[in-house]
Amino acid sequence: MSEVLNYPLYFFFAILPSLLWLNFYLREDQRPEPKSMVLKVFLFGMLFAFLALFLEKLLIEWVEILNLPQGLTEVIKIFLVVALVEEFLKFLVVREVVFESKELDEPIDCMIYMIISGLGFAATENLLLLFPLKSEIFGKLFQVSFLRFVSATFLHALTCAIVGFFIGISFFRKKERVKLISFGIFLATLLHGFYNFSIIEFGGKVGLIFSAILILISAYFVSILFKKIKE
Repeated sequence: MSEVLNYPLYFFFAILPSLLWLNFYLREDQRPEPKSMVLKVFLFGMLFAFLALFLEKLLIEWVEILNLPQGLTEVIKIFLVVALVEEFLKFLVVREVVFESKELDEPIDCMIYMIISGLGFAATENLLLLFPLKSEIFGKLFQVSFLRFVSATFLHALTCAIVGFFIGISFFRKKERVKLISFGIFLATLLHGFYNFSIIEFGGKVGLIFSAILILISAYFVSILFKKIKE
């Protein structure tokens, strides 16, 4: 009975980190996007997270079949399988849902919609991560939710903002659109990959400190990108 009663609490804490960052970044846009489009991109971001899980599982099995050295295998999994697949799918959401929409009418919109996609993606990750904790006490749910708020959920917003910046720049350099977007995805993949690498390979306090520094530097970098694209 207690588990059933805790389901609303579980959903609340799983989605809360994404909603808080969503509220923060939507304020960056002086011309707010339609709520219907925000919801649509967010939900597609959530759905594409399930597709990412399927593809990652499949690709990891293929990589392991190659029987490469252990170190190389781990690097491929972290950077090319997980980071690249997730960054590309978050971009794919915006390309398929927003690119042909009239709502995409200024460069900053690209950053906003990419962030929305990333936060939807992160919401699904949080749901799956917190699911085993659904019967836990309030304090445990809050603790995990807060950690996700300042770490992985924030990371998804930052990597997507980087990709969104290069999409926005491509408005003015259409002949270089593919190169610019590809470079944005490349940078986002590196950031995502190094974050995951620090957590998985370093672990403990070292991994926590390294990932925190990485996020702080990235957050500062993204703030600069927002200023540039507004200009």
